[in-house]
Amino acid sequence: METKAKVIAWSSTITVLAVALFIFFKFCFVYSEGVNEGDINYFQKEGFIFKTYEGKMIQSGLKSKPAQGAVQSNEFKFSVDNERVAQQIMENPNTNVKLHWHRYLGTLPWRGNSQFVVDSIYTVPNK
Repeated sequence: METKAKVIAWSSTITVLAVALFIFFKFCFVYSEGVNEGDINYFQKEGFIFKTYEGKMIQSGLKSKPAQGAVQSNEFKFSVDNERVAQQIMENPNTNVKLHWHRYLGTLPWRGNSQFVVDSIYTVPNK
């Protein structure tokens, strides 16, 4: 009888730890971080229960294929969970900006719809 109780206790402990590790790595662990530069295409506050800031940045660049030298644009979708950063983005709608972000492996409703969460903004003068 004691052996069965020990097995249940150990397997329960291992299961709880495995679930806790999964949740940590999926939702709290910063997988990567970086900086993207471009023009803000749109930025808005949205959501039914959790109002989050969602935006899209257009990054221009040069294509290497199929037409050499052709201009392409890349979209960078991001979320902002900091009210101060969101206000900075809204105050500079038509400027070229650099956004510093953290990437998580999963999304949380109160953090936004994107895996990329912007934590700071650097305004870059237009050239």
